[in-house]
Amino acid sequence: MIRRRERFKERSGLHATISFPVRFSEVDSLGIVWHGHYILYFEQGREAFGKKYGIDYLTVQREGFTTPIVRSVCEHKHPLRYGETARVETFYVDTPAAKMIFRFEVYNEQDQLVCQGETVQVFLGPDGSLALTIPDFMVAWKIKVGLG
Repeated sequence: MIRRRERFKERSGLHATISFPVRFSEVDSLGIVWHGHYILYFEQGREAFGKKYGIDYLTVQREGFTTPIVRSVCEHKHPLRYGETARVETFYVDTPAAKMIFRFEVYNEQDQLVCQGETVQVFLGPDGSLALTIPDFMVAWKIKVGLG
């Protein structure tokens, strides 16, 4: 059996975890989380990661960049229900390209994997142009966290 943290070999080792209750507004008439909310859960995971490692959206914005998502993948494994506590584990995938890749695992309170996914974000400069090389602030961040 593959252990949870070994699922994606290319992970950098940088990860963050956040837990929260599933709200009534997030479930459908069957009492399970509507599939679209998992993308919001991934967002919560990215925000927790950014706060933990000093690479949050406001930091990126202060550097003159935005990081739109250009790819998102979401694979559903089991239902997550109203009243349960969800746990999102977010993993940074290091890449030499000018983008940020995050992998996500969402668990229920029984530690059962209910969803996994990935997002890819690119860097847009102040004029909206696509950055073809890693921005200097991102290179400095990678060195700071032990990836550079």
